[in-house]
Amino acid sequence: MKYMLTTLLVACLFFSANAQYNGKWKQLFNGKNLHGWHPKISGHAYNENFGNTFSVEDGVMKVRYDAYDSFNNQFGHIFYKNPYSYYLIAVEYRFVGTQAKGGPGWAYKNSGIMIHCQSPATMQKDQDFPISIEVQLLGGDSTGQRSTCNLCTPGTNVEMNGKLFTDHCINSSSATFRGDEWVRAEVLVLGDSIVKHIVNGDTVLTYNKPQMGGGVVSNYDAAIKKDGQLLSSGYISLQSESHPIEFRKVEIMDLEKYYKKKQ
Repeated sequence: MKYMLTTLLVACLFFSANAQYNGKWKQLFNGKNLHGWHPKISGHAYNENFGNTFSVEDGVMKVRYDAYDSFNNQFGHIFYKNPYSYYLIAVEYRFVGTQAKGGPGWAYKNSGIMIHCQSPATMQKDQDFPISIEVQLLGGDSTGQRSTCNLCTPGTNVEMNGKLFTDHCINSSSATFRGDEWVRAEVLVLGDSIVKHIVNGDTVLTYNKPQMGGGVVSNYDAAIKKDGQLLSSGYISLQSESHPIEFRKVEIMDLEKYYKKKQ
């Protein structure tokens, strides 16, 4: 049912009643290795997979910290090789195990899908996060509420309800997911116009006009960050923020050619 809802959402946004679209997913993660993916971990050079942070085992992309003496703010991101502009990205993820020693309290069961990222090749060695829009993935405890697919904005801002939103994070309307259950998170990205966060088939957050601005990103090249510039495309990355997480699926529908056809 959740796949049907997503396909219908895409169809309604892009195509007339008589348009043909097969809604075919392209797998960005092949389930065998990290082919097509490139790590950038703070404090380390681009493409250095420090401590084997990102690995593949039993068909699952794993984020682990077994080789870390202490996390020590070594925030990491693994980037897919190609940038995208108009697309639907989906991941199936779960949090496992215990947080790495030295990880910040807020990073407990915390990761993210980063969209409209700057090129990883332009990140400085000690930069903590890419300038990007973060679809924040959170896991809950046995009690209390903790939504997932929230919005966070490292080096960016968005518009909501016609007004510039400059807070760093805002919660979605999603349910809380506890334990090690698999969750499907999807993000519909239409260039610099609209972004929708979808959890298990339900839209939980919508905003417009992603753009550079704001803070919560350190040690970046100032020439890259042009505040107020709309973000119409960029790279996609997955985070390592000190809590082990697994991704069993990363897939995309590239919608750009359909968007251009509609235009």
